[in-house]
Amino acid sequence: MPQSIHFIAIGGSVMHNLAISLQQAGHTVTGSDDVIYEPSHTRLSQHQLLPTELGWFPDRIQAGLDAVIVGMHARPDNPELLRAQELKLPIFSLPAYIYQHSQQKQRIVIAGSHGKTTITAMLMHVLTFHNRAFDYLVGTTLDGYESTVRLSAQAPLIVIEGDAYASSPLDPTPKFLNYQPHIALISGIAWDHVSIYPTWDRYVDQFEELAEAMPKAGILIFDEDDNMLDIIGQKERTDITKLPYQPHPSKIIDGQTYLLPRKGDKIPVPVFGEHNMKNIAAAMTVCDRIGITEEQFYAAIPTFKAVPHRLEQVIERNGKRLFRDFAYAPAKVEATTAAVRAQFPGNSVVAVAELHAVNLIPAFLEEYRQTMDKANQAAVFINVAGFSADERALVNIDAVRTAFGRPDLTVLTDAEALRQYLLDKRDKATIFLLMSSGSFGDLNFTELVDALL
Repeated sequence: MPQSIHFIAIGGSVMHNLAISLQQAGHTVTGSDDVIYEPSHTRLSQHQLLPTELGWFPDRIQAGLDAVIVGMHARPDNPELLRAQELKLPIFSLPAYIYQHSQQKQRIVIAGSHGKTTITAMLMHVLTFHNRAFDYLVGTTLDGYESTVRLSAQAPLIVIEGDAYASSPLDPTPKFLNYQPHIALISGIAWDHVSIYPTWDRYVDQFEELAEAMPKAGILIFDEDDNMLDIIGQKERTDITKLPYQPHPSKIIDGQTYLLPRKGDKIPVPVFGEHNMKNIAAAMTVCDRIGITEEQFYAAIPTFKAVPHRLEQVIERNGKRLFRDFAYAPAKVEATTAAVRAQFPGNSVVAVAELHAVNLIPAFLEEYRQTMDKANQAAVFINVAGFSADERALVNIDAVRTAFGRPDLTVLTDAEALRQYLLDKRDKATIFLLMSSGSFGDLNFTELVDALL
């Protein structure tokens, strides 16, 4: 039955996709926000969902609304939220609404510190390849999918990328705790989101809660190499199934990674690195539990396209390659750098990692020790121009160099210096690996590629 739904902070990356998805399902959708960036602005405009005026307008909250969905960009004292509370309207965080919509579906949640998006994308690809009906929520736009969210009445299951960020201004619990998964996969735990979880113990607590909240007969899948049972197994659960996985056996031949199945010939895949072999094994383990055989998985995986900015080869030219990766946390930087070294052992690798202010907190900075040791030459970029005065006080170049454990580490603090550093390596390196969840100070990548390769 069509509903009337209002979004507070409709411009969010997932919020605007959910708004579009619900409108396409026949619901009446409205929304507000005080700032809307691209690509949300254009996509909302294309679907006639762009607010006519930026800001918060309590009179948009009427008693007839069936639901109000509030995003993390809103504050607890948001005027529209206060009005919705006053009218006692049904108010949902985004994850709470997803759960509400999918109560009758089999819910598969992919959590962990790294690999979430890739594993989710692999599952989506395999399901699509075999024409299986499913809903999904994934953290970034994927090739072949118009939106990051799909909700339908018909699909029997939903695949959800579950992150550890707070659910809403009214609900500080991690998003993944809202979903109540039938199958939960924890891809590994390495301290992350330090601005929200200032200690390792606080961070781990969230995953313990996820494991403890599993329903009876639930399935918990985890990385066997990560000692997950030591971390999340404090409370013994005999009423759930625990399934560990290890990296899928593989072999690198002339810069191409092949899976080595138990039966049959080797299978080429478009991703590489031990962390991606773990991602493949994780996705296979989930597929086995939802009725997709190994043979069906192997038929689909060679045509999987790497997730944008997840160890993505931007270009190969003149015997050189440029990779970009979303890596920013220590475990991700280490895994990505090691993957490139193993895949191209005879090449000279220049690796650059961008650190944000939160990464420079001394206790967390120590986590980066030796994470870039596999690179021939390594640099850290810190975009000081974008920092506040308090954030600039955290910048200590000697401390960064010491933390990484590389006396030869180059530390750069503006985009032009980074550009010149890379150009200086043009004739000395064949692999350039750029790792960041940001933009390297709005570095012009098109111009860089033309000058570099």
